[in-house]
Amino acid sequence: MPYDHRKTAPRTLALALAVAGSCAALAGCGASQASEASPTAGKGGTQTPPPAVSATAGSPSPSSSSSSADGQPTRTPLPDSSAPQGSRSLAGRTVVVDPGHNPGNFRHSREINAKVNIGRGRKECDTTGTSTNGTATEAAYTEAAFTLDVSHRLRDLLTARGAKVVLTHDADRPWGPCIDERAEIGNEAGADAVVSVHADGSAVGHRGFHVILPARVSSGAADTAPIVGPSRELGENIADRFARATGTSPSNYLGSGTGLDVRDDLGGLNLSTVPKVFVECGNMRDPKDAELLTSAAWRQKAARGIADGIATYLNG
Repeated sequence: MPYDHRKTAPRTLALALAVAGSCAALAGCGASQASEASPTAGKGGTQTPPPAVSATAGSPSPSSSSSSADGQPTRTPLPDSSAPQGSRSLAGRTVVVDPGHNPGNFRHSREINAKVNIGRGRKECDTTGTSTNGTATEAAYTEAAFTLDVSHRLRDLLTARGAKVVLTHDADRPWGPCIDERAEIGNEAGADAVVSVHADGSAVGHRGFHVILPARVSSGAADTAPIVGPSRELGENIADRFARATGTSPSNYLGSGTGLDVRDDLGGLNLSTVPKVFVECGNMRDPKDAELLTSAAWRQKAARGIADGIATYLNG
């Protein structure tokens, strides 16, 4: 979840995950999210991260039927458009991929709790992110691990199409970057598009993906007027292609079925001077969504959907 997001995050990971492999209750998620990438940890105190599941662990990919067993509508996945297409259609384009959170954030609560300017106020530098619910026999899967995995897949797909891809981090630093620095990385790269990859931490029963778009904000260091239109176009293309590639539906708890949610409280969007969106790939706290998010095959589809959306936007 994006740290600036209104998401639910586990308050205590140390004891619960070490003993039972599950996260503590989240604080503020879904429609009431308040973090730029979901905060999985409460403020203050050092936390122990839940062990990540294997990158190859997972469940069957989503059905392509018109409805799932629980009545949630699904989309028929597109043919695999990540295969070589005979041309490097994104040659000369720069895309910044922003993996939400950092696996090391839990060790640096003081640093990530420090407030930074987000244009219309101040917010914490970052959060630890959310996770799936672990059990006594199965470890929880952290959002930070999920976002890195999907971001690596997305980088490879975009690079194969000729794009220059910049990652805001690659778990190559002990914590962060802070949300203002994440925005600055995209700005300094002169990116044609920036996508921040996340997963939500909302209530059980809340299912589906959504794409967060910047609201019109003009305050302090923030002026999103130039990027509101292009970012919406980018987000609409990603939402469409993501649904087709994964077979999953837009969020049933945000965006009124559109898969789009406009936010003015995310520093990563407020401080961006280039088109940027956040993609919440699903809800890690719902067992059915979690089954998808922990599937390596499904994560590849998610990366392909995002890549297809970016390519559609950039190619007009």
